[in-house]
Amino acid sequence: MMDIGQLMDKLGRSGVTVILKVDDERMVEGGEPWTLVMSGPGLGEQGFIRAESFTLDDCLEQGFT
Repeated sequence: MMDIGQLMDKLGRSGVTVILKVDDERMVEGGEPWTLVMSGPGLGEQGFIRAESFTLDDCLEQGFT
């Protein structure tokens, strides 16, 4: 199990902006309510990551892989 606070602190200190969203409308419609967006120089050449999923755990796993 990951320590989210420690991970977010590390990402922030390395120049990464993280946005985590849960969308109630998508939840009701049966869509993927969780979205994770990360951007910044701390991500290297890629510079941007977006992941969407039905569960928070899956969304975080996709984004951090």
